Amino acid sequence: MADKGIPKRIKFLFGGSAGMLATCFVQPLDVVKNRLQLSGEGGAPRLYNSSFDAIRAIHVKEGLNGLFAGLSAGLLRQATYTTTRLGIYTSLLERVRARNQGENPNFASLLAIGLVAGGCGAVVGTPAEISLIRMCADGRLPKEQQRGYTNVFNALSRITKEEGIATLWRGCLPTVGRAMVVNAAQLGTYSQAKQMLLKSGYFRDNLFCHFNASMISGLVTTIASMPVDIVKTRLQNMKVVSGVPEYSGAMNCFTRVVKVEGVFSLWKGFLPYYFRLGPHTVLTFIFLEFFIKTYKKTAGIEGSSGGL
Repeated sequence: MADKGIPKRIKFLFGGSAGMLATCFVQPLDVVKNRLQLSGEGGAPRLYNSSFDAIRAIHVKEGLNGLFAGLSAGLLRQATYTTTRLGIYTSLLERVRARNQGENPNFASLLAIGLVAGGCGAVVGTPAEISLIRMCADGRLPKEQQRGYTNVFNALSRITKEEGIATLWRGCLPTVGRAMVVNAAQLGTYSQAKQMLLKSGYFRDNLFCHFNASMISGLVTTIASMPVDIVKTRLQNMKVVSGVPEYSGAMNCFTRVVKVEGVFSLWKGFLPYYFRLGPHTVLTFIFLEFFIKTYKKTAGIEGSSGGL
């Protein structure tokens, strides 16, 4: 059976499903990353000495559930953000390949496609993102100061009711900025790394190749995106006391973090961020490649290789 390609709705579905499955495995690392980024905020004493100390402390205080705090928000974030970004990315990538008569786009084009896909996905996914940040961070606070969201839909409802619907897009600008950096680095370097590995002659288009390309992509993405991510995290978690927010904006947050905590604090939580982003990248692309290859084989589409 001949077929021109995979329908766009299927690409969006595969992208979101791959991200959601990956999140189920790495949610504890997301919790640790967020806790470390908020630790020592404004010169306050640091709650954790390291990633391993954070894992131990969270498990002792909150149990296993504490390490999976905000999972419902993480899944909704993937259902919105990842569905949009990977759907747009694979669609644009296919269009460019068609225009180039089947040739892969150059690295600059891959980065541009990643920027567009990431920015669009971030706008759609910000409400789930702010719920995720708050739910992950809640357990570090005394009981009387916790927000106590029971799930992502409760969080979205209460944020809208208590703080106004605009709060769901608080920190949207740095979220979009982070997403554009992440996707330009992650999606662009993944495709580029995969092409380079295949051209080396030592790799075939299989799981081992996807794993190595994903780990390379995850490292580059972590280094590039962490400064924007910590600003996003703190803006989305901040409280407004008597009408006065903790930070007036992204630049105010950025400069205060550097001034009070030092420039290297912009990479605070590097290890859990990478160990979360690296495996999440690996798992997302592995699942996505599997979905695409399986669909092509089932539908009889020519070329059974993955779509990225």
